[in-house]
Amino acid sequence: MTVQDKPFGKVAVLMGGRSSEREISLQSGQGVLQALRARGVDAHPFDPAERDLGELRREGFARCFIALHGRYGEDGTVQGALELLGLPYTGAGVQACSIAIDKIMTKRVWLAEGLPTPRHVFLRQGGHAPQKLQEVVQTLGLPLIVKPAREGSSLGLTKVMQAGELAAAVEAAARLDADVLCEQFIDGEEVTCLVLGAGETAQAQATVRIEAPGGNYDYEHKYLSNDTRYHVPSGLPPQEEARLHALAERAYRVIGCRGWGRLDVMIDRATRQPWLLEINTSPGMTSHSLAPMAARATGLDYEDLCLRLLAEATLDYAEGRA
Repeated sequence: MTVQDKPFGKVAVLMGGRSSEREISLQSGQGVLQALRARGVDAHPFDPAERDLGELRREGFARCFIALHGRYGEDGTVQGALELLGLPYTGAGVQACSIAIDKIMTKRVWLAEGLPTPRHVFLRQGGHAPQKLQEVVQTLGLPLIVKPAREGSSLGLTKVMQAGELAAAVEAAARLDADVLCEQFIDGEEVTCLVLGAGETAQAQATVRIEAPGGNYDYEHKYLSNDTRYHVPSGLPPQEEARLHALAERAYRVIGCRGWGRLDVMIDRATRQPWLLEINTSPGMTSHSLAPMAARATGLDYEDLCLRLLAEATLDYAEGRA
């Protein structure tokens, strides 16, 4: 039976939600919805911010495509609700999502497994005293990166060039999350790697190398501007790209992801060492998004990618997985 032949039943495309990434999620969800309908799937939009999740069962939905981003969609909460409802869903399960949404917890797992990720300082709520901020600069040097521990789309991210800028950057990040991550700045090339599948069969797709104006790949340059250049193929030496793919696959597996995930990586300009930044368990699917771009470079178009992910929808406690 091919993906196209598989009977999916009534499918809910979960989009919107209550996170700060709601507008991006709506764009992703509309793209997925159109793609699935174009392939004959009985797909319907479903916004958890406007409807109770219990309606999924009452209205006869058979599975869900999660196109939610950030809190209440990519953090294990919706996944847990769908587990209780017994509705298979796309992407990672409860535990993997709850780890991956937290950049600090993700780093701890990667470091425990011996995987490279930039040095960092974790600032808890109330831990932003001037003396502590001085310690951050002494530990990480300048420039450094400040970002909320549990946000995506580069929201609340600041590149701090001078020590006097740190307090304002931490305050901006803390408006989005009480916990703030201060991270060593890696001077080099920013790349992203899509991984598809589960377990030992998970496989990295084409690498996308990102060239943003001034090296500033922020929210505007991700979604609103057309100034950012994306290189697919990446232009990296084959041996370097192979090393990157092996690292991305391992980082994906140790978090426990399945279905799909996108790894963001910096490659040090001087040493060519790749450094893991974070993993996205529900990547964007907008016209500017990197996941469909990477899949397309390996021969998997947008509609095919959506169908593949839907076909692999499952539960943590599905038969044979518990």
